[in-house]
Amino acid sequence: MTLTPHTIGDELSLTQFQDNQEQLVEELVEIGVALSATQDLGTLLNLILSKSREITWSDAGSVFLIDREADPPCLWFKTAQNDSCATPTLLEFSIPLSYESLVGYVALSGETLNISDAYTLTGEETYQFNRSLDDNLGYRTRSVLVVPMQNIQGQVIGVLQLINRKTNPRIKITPENATVVTQAYSPSEERILRSLASQAAVILERNHLLDSIENLFEGFVTASIQAIEARDPTTSGHSERVAALTVYLAERLNGVSSGPLHNVVFSDRQLQEIRYAALLHDFGKVAVPETILNKEKKIFPEQLEIIRQRFALVRRTLEMDCTQAKLDYALKHPHRHDSGEEDPCDHCAYFRELDQTLARQLHLLDDYWQILEQANEPKVLEEEPLARLKDMTQFFYRGIDGQAYPLLTVPELEQLMIRRGSLTQKERQMIESHVTYTYKFLSRIPWTDHLKDVPIIAYGHHERLNGGGYPRGIGQAEIPIQTQMLAIADIYDALTASDRPYKKSLPVSRALSILRQEAADFKVNSDLVQLFEQQQIFRILGHILDQ
Repeated sequence: MTLTPHTIGDELSLTQFQDNQEQLVEELVEIGVALSATQDLGTLLNLILSKSREITWSDAGSVFLIDREADPPCLWFKTAQNDSCATPTLLEFSIPLSYESLVGYVALSGETLNISDAYTLTGEETYQFNRSLDDNLGYRTRSVLVVPMQNIQGQVIGVLQLINRKTNPRIKITPENATVVTQAYSPSEERILRSLASQAAVILERNHLLDSIENLFEGFVTASIQAIEARDPTTSGHSERVAALTVYLAERLNGVSSGPLHNVVFSDRQLQEIRYAALLHDFGKVAVPETILNKEKKIFPEQLEIIRQRFALVRRTLEMDCTQAKLDYALKHPHRHDSGEEDPCDHCAYFRELDQTLARQLHLLDDYWQILEQANEPKVLEEEPLARLKDMTQFFYRGIDGQAYPLLTVPELEQLMIRRGSLTQKERQMIESHVTYTYKFLSRIPWTDHLKDVPIIAYGHHERLNGGGYPRGIGQAEIPIQTQMLAIADIYDALTASDRPYKKSLPVSRALSILRQEAADFKVNSDLVQLFEQQQIFRILGHILDQ
């Protein structure tokens, strides 16, 4: 809707405009709606200025915002408009926040300046009009209206300056006709513009607050990721990489024009939602004990040290038992030397037998230790080492209390008998619980409407289309497409991330092969995997497809 409320004649007056109060209110409401719907700062400031000029038939104008954090505080020039001459593209610049300039005076005093002719200021005023821009543009500034942009608390956050209130909105102003085709701003216009400027200030502050909240949330997300990685340093960078892969895949999905995915389109806000879900998909790991998260091998380091000391105790005990047996035998069988015999020592043969038995026992102990170290690695063992592990539970030694104890306890055997990886079933369940903790945590956050699905997107990143995932075991129909993309990114990064204590990094081609197999087994979306490979989504991480 145009802001000119009536047919423009040769000469129009603001009085005619003001007579139509109903239309004026309607247009002010429309301006407010337009301002409220604008988020970008530059667009908003230009809209504020253009609407203010339209409603007052102002030829030119500019907007300044106060920077109170600067040292010293200053005014930042943000935008300018002029209907009568082409203004050069001006970069943002700052001017001192002082009473000497028109905008500085209004910013500091909170008063409105309504000047009928800027060139006729007497010099008695604190403020002065700077004519240098007029000289550079070949322009003539006459009437000036400078109003403060005040927030709800009455604090001035910026200044709106309008120049040359025209008698006809279509007239071009020149230095020669400026005094004829312009007039002073009326008190009514002052009130309207001051109200409009304050409304704009509130909207600016609202947008600034929204930006601050978003920045605050970005900081929270960053801190959350750092908290996760501090507890599990081996996965450093995982969340950021998964987020980059997922968002890039979603962006490429927007460009699909045919096939099963052609009607899947994500808006900028949905892409932001996907990014947050991917960044926070592992946050529930904060509830998992660090010893489980960082478990590199089947036996915890402190457990292994206890077993090592036990082996040392058994070794010392065997050696002492051997020595004690020799002593007991020597005491019971006094030495009798007969020089006529080739081997005059009656008990040397017995001592050799004891030494040989000790050597066999120590060799077996060393063999057991090697098997234990081999079994402690997070890999699948063959049947023979597994059987030897069981033998250790039947190897008893005498403790310092004289009681018999097994070389390897049943709980330790269960840990070493893990068929794959380094986690027991109970420990794996604790790791898998991080998904549920993630969902519970994210569900407590009061998300805005366009981010409300962050918890549910993150919740399903370990679910599989065939229902074989966790924690809920749901199938394809219940897994959002955003989650299906997240799952692929999560698997890919887990496969290709730098070496971890429990696994080696795989080349891109091998990782893609595994993803294709996962798709063939109906665990992940085959169309998304195909797009992931065709569009080389992995390049977002700097990965190059190896041949």
